[in-house]
Amino acid sequence: MTRVLRLLLAALGPLVLLATPSLSAEKVFGPFSVNDTAPDVISLNGDIDVGAALNFRRALQAAPQAKLLTLNSPGGTVQIALLIADDVHERGLSTYVPKESGCHSACAYIFLAGIERQADGALGVHQISSGSNDLVSAQLSISDIIDVLNRFDTSVEVMTTMFKTPPNEMHVFTADEINRFKINRKREDLKAVDAQAVTSTEPSPGMTPATGNPTPIQSANTNSQSPDVKDQALAKLSAIEDFTRRPTRMALYTGLDLFGDDLSSKRTFDAAECAQTCLSMDGACKAFTFNANPKFTKGPNCFLKSNEGRADGNSVAISGKFLSGAEPNPQDFTISTIDPTAALFNDIDLPGGDLSSRPSQIGSNAQQCRLACIDERRCVAFTYIKRKKECWLKGAVGAPRYGVGLVTGVKKIQSFSAAKIISLQ
Repeated sequence: MTRVLRLLLAALGPLVLLATPSLSAEKVFGPFSVNDTAPDVISLNGDIDVGAALNFRRALQAAPQAKLLTLNSPGGTVQIALLIADDVHERGLSTYVPKESGCHSACAYIFLAGIERQADGALGVHQISSGSNDLVSAQLSISDIIDVLNRFDTSVEVMTTMFKTPPNEMHVFTADEINRFKINRKREDLKAVDAQAVTSTEPSPGMTPATGNPTPIQSANTNSQSPDVKDQALAKLSAIEDFTRRPTRMALYTGLDLFGDDLSSKRTFDAAECAQTCLSMDGACKAFTFNANPKFTKGPNCFLKSNEGRADGNSVAISGKFLSGAEPNPQDFTISTIDPTAALFNDIDLPGGDLSSRPSQIGSNAQQCRLACIDERRCVAFTYIKRKKECWLKGAVGAPRYGVGLVTGVKKIQSFSAAKIISLQ
């Protein structure tokens, strides 16, 4: 094992500490969970069983600052789901179905109770099912469902779709239906509804609604629904937006440089300190690259990114991308690379095989020449002449030979996958 590889593996150790359970405490109440690192979020993962309503109230007690309920459930007991939905509505919680999650059957009642709601994952509905043939009981259950969904301002189209879908099937709403049926609800939507309600019901200034007689105009501060109170309530409706931007995981890569998009750079002791610095920037830092080259002893080695930058192979780089609760885990990917640490050769020439009779106009230095070759599909290697500042892109690799003041690089195809997905919760 090379020293560089040993250094890379050693640097992973401190980063793994970010995910050590001792740094965060998760409290579990049946299918519900609360994490100390996100005290404003309650998560539902699993079936809605007969004890779920009580467990939800226990979760609410454990998370008194809760603003958001994330949902991933196949459903369960209808009456229990309606009780939970009522608590969600009364508490003014927002509801969210993350990508790659699903909220089906009875879970949909809970989702629709959200004061602000968003389904990035699957939202599915169908008729209720029952093991008995008691028609009266079924009708009472349907009446309860309609009553509750009406209180949640559920559209007729959603309820119609629900009652038309047989209990042994599941209708998953499409993106178009979510838009047309106004299933998702933002705080802007509620502001519009609130403004419309005020316009349609508020009497003329100085007139009583019953008689039209003049009456003293009260100060706005005496109104229980004063603008300040309403604004404060509406300000609390950004829980989903906050959650979908908040980093919940870090995808860690070795041998990958996220080139460009630098916010700032600094000297750090190791990759873990670099990652913590990025996390401390209140969401402005989305990714980082740490230079683990042991020969690099001066200057910044931690590069903090406003975005992912350009993926580039570099054997001494450790990079991390921060993922929000709305983002799925990253897929493996393949790119062309010319590793600036391991695939560049000084004083080496590759004669012949030039793609053009003239040097490239893009590469005015060795770094730009390297990137120009990576970006050119036909290029398999390059030679840069320092004295002339000439970049020669190669379509074929000839026999290498000694050449003073030359830099040569050879391209290869490289696949990358996250070495670890580290939970930040």
